Amino acid sequence: MYKQIILLISLIVSALCAYAEDSIKVSSADLQALMQRIERLEQAQAHPNKKGYVDGVTGATRQAPKDTTNRRFTIGGYGEITAKHCWFSNNYLRYGKNPEKYANDHYGEFDLPHVVIYLGYDFGKGWSVGTEIEFEHGGTESAIEIEEEEGGEYESEIERGGEVALEQFWLQKAFNRYAILRAGMQVIPVGGLNAHHESTEYFGVYRNEGSFTIIPSTWHEVALTFMGSTPNGWHYQAMFLPGLDSDRFNRKNWIKPGAGSPYEFKLANVFAGAARVDYTGVQGLRLSLSGYCGNSFRNTLSKTNAELDASAYKNVKGTVTIGAFDFAYKGYGAIVRGEFLYGHLSDAALITQYNISMRKGSVSSKQWVASDALAAGIEAGFDFFSLNQKLKAKSQQLYLFARYDYYDSMFKYDNQPTDMYAWCGRHRLAAGINYFPIKQVGVKAEFSYGILKQGTRADGTRGKLYNDEPQIAVGIVYAGFYQL
Repeated sequence: MYKQIILLISLIVSALCAYAEDSIKVSSADLQALMQRIERLEQAQAHPNKKGYVDGVTGATRQAPKDTTNRRFTIGGYGEITAKHCWFSNNYLRYGKNPEKYANDHYGEFDLPHVVIYLGYDFGKGWSVGTEIEFEHGGTESAIEIEEEEGGEYESEIERGGEVALEQFWLQKAFNRYAILRAGMQVIPVGGLNAHHESTEYFGVYRNEGSFTIIPSTWHEVALTFMGSTPNGWHYQAMFLPGLDSDRFNRKNWIKPGAGSPYEFKLANVFAGAARVDYTGVQGLRLSLSGYCGNSFRNTLSKTNAELDASAYKNVKGTVTIGAFDFAYKGYGAIVRGEFLYGHLSDAALITQYNISMRKGSVSSKQWVASDALAAGIEAGFDFFSLNQKLKAKSQQLYLFARYDYYDSMFKYDNQPTDMYAWCGRHRLAAGINYFPIKQVGVKAEFSYGILKQGTRADGTRGKLYNDEPQIAVGIVYAGFYQL
């Protein structure tokens, strides 16, 4: 910055001297262009684009480009192309009273789980915008067609399932690296998967099952965020956002369906807070704590506050509390990542009673919901190409990895004496390879085995209630963000 200021002063002095001698003319446009360049350099210094800065795309920590002085436009994205074969049933009754009926079933899938396009722009003076559009499972293909065979009737044709969502849209003001304000639709970085959900940030072909099952992924809400980072490796975020909707909680996914909104707007009768702290002060190591707390029960259109106050649900709050720890280490050719997440829902039995009583056609799944849920997982991989100097020089990588998960969306629940939800808890073992011909593109293959919990059988004995779930999966993934 100082060199540019000295240059500016020199030019001004030279211009004055030239004016006095009436020999050289310096236009105001030249000076304005020079001032704009100095302003951009100052903004580059004020903006937290340093090693391990808090990223403007996901809130995750990532390496900044070496030169961002004249680069204001960011383009990028991530996605997966996957295929799998499962040696278990996908029938919705497979966890019912007669699971042995589906013991020999199997099925396969080809899919595009996530295809994400990110666009961002730095306006200067600390102001920037970020947008992210996600196509899940290939998006949708629907049209209105005239059916000649049916008297020219108009019909709606759905040719392909899927979802399209505006996952992020935010405006941000960076005062300096310590203080950044962001408002709009953005990722809620609770848990390791939400903060680091790009396809190259985990070894599996699909996202890690544990936290993916019991909390939203990728969790995004309209929120107000204060965040920043320090030179010694601390990064922090604090968020204010609308609460979840307990109407849509269920047994398989706990509070996950309560994010977002089935309506054209997001209900905000109750509020919540979320926070995350990362430490990256040790080379190759990241340690992270994150959490969420907010009420969920009155975030509904099914009854008015007056009706709820006059009922047995007067004092029900449905407070959701989530705490999570995650870490990552990369060094000496190895990568180790892990996560533990625990959640509690107050008044779970009354919320279950309320949801089951809702009328047919409501947004509620009318299912039991747990008071407590948890997810834990750890994965480790080693890059065998790092042992060969020629392959290492080509920046290619070949990781052999293993992963273990345990999760239970019905870890604790009230007023239910049987083990009818034992299938909601399971162990999962996985192993496979990740090959990266270039940094942004990977080829993955994985074999996994889901081991469902034991429970009490109808005859009173203890043992396996449901079929285990083995599968093999392959995928091609990419992730990249570039500044232009």
